[in-house]
Amino acid sequence: MSDWTNLWYVWLILLTVFLLLLCGVSASCIKFCCRKKRPPVETFPRHPCDLTVIGIDSDSTAHSTVT
Repeated sequence: MSDWTNLWYVWLILLTVFLLLLCGVSASCIKFCCRKKRPPVETFPRHPCDLTVIGIDSDSTAHSTVT
């Protein structure tokens, strides 16, 4: 069985994974704190929409040209 202190590449991989996790947690905390302090901004202003519905019977000429 090999000695764990001699496997430097295992420690390097573990350190890299730990640093990535630490950066991810730190970025999430910073993002969460900044979002709470700033009031929410609407990216797109809401406009009223018009919706037109046209009923088509199966006997009409428009229906036969569409199909």
